[in-house]
Amino acid sequence: MKPNPANPASVPPVKVVLVEDKPGVRESWVKLIDSLAGFSCVQAYASGEEAVRVIPALNPDVVLMDIFLPRMSGIECTARLKLQLPKIQILILTAVEDDELVFMALEAGADGYLLKRTKPEDLRAAMLDVLGGGAPMTSEIARRVVESFRRASKQQKPEVHLSAREEEVLILLSKGYSNKEIASQLAIGTETVGSHLKHIYEKMRVRSRAEAVARYMTSKKT
Repeated sequence: MKPNPANPASVPPVKVVLVEDKPGVRESWVKLIDSLAGFSCVQAYASGEEAVRVIPALNPDVVLMDIFLPRMSGIECTARLKLQLPKIQILILTAVEDDELVFMALEAGADGYLLKRTKPEDLRAAMLDVLGGGAPMTSEIARRVVESFRRASKQQKPEVHLSAREEEVLILLSKGYSNKEIASQLAIGTETVGSHLKHIYEKMRVRSRAEAVARYMTSKKT
């Protein structure tokens, strides 16, 4: 059963794990996460190797992942964790606004991409969003993603043939609906929604909700 941070008094807090190599930054973010209503930083790791080894057994609700880690990068760590825990929600948290890194992270399976200067209330909102099936991105990052897809679509625009139902699912996904909400709107089961999403990802050649939404938004603007 997924936690409901909207009513923190009645349910356990959302379990958050932080992966950040800089001690001072790590301590600050742990304190910040613990200060957010309905959230608890249950563990913080300084390396991707340690995170990959321990996080699967811990099975947290959300992982906040830095990109620039020693040896194993946050992108590689994200990809490895997604292989072990496909449903885990991973938000990239970094100071860098690099287009190539954004897409590498999304291709690795990241569910959102936030800048470290994100305000505490926006961080909490982003974690609630990703738990509800959304794909939160800092506005600057979202703009870069859309612009990149727009450029790519002008150079090469392969046709994507979605079924009518898949198109409906994608439209609701782009509006920020969770799998449960999509199922309710379309009067189908959540497992069926998951199956449609899998087919959508395969047809669009994407690996995450964020990437699917960005490509859909771009296709409607070009």
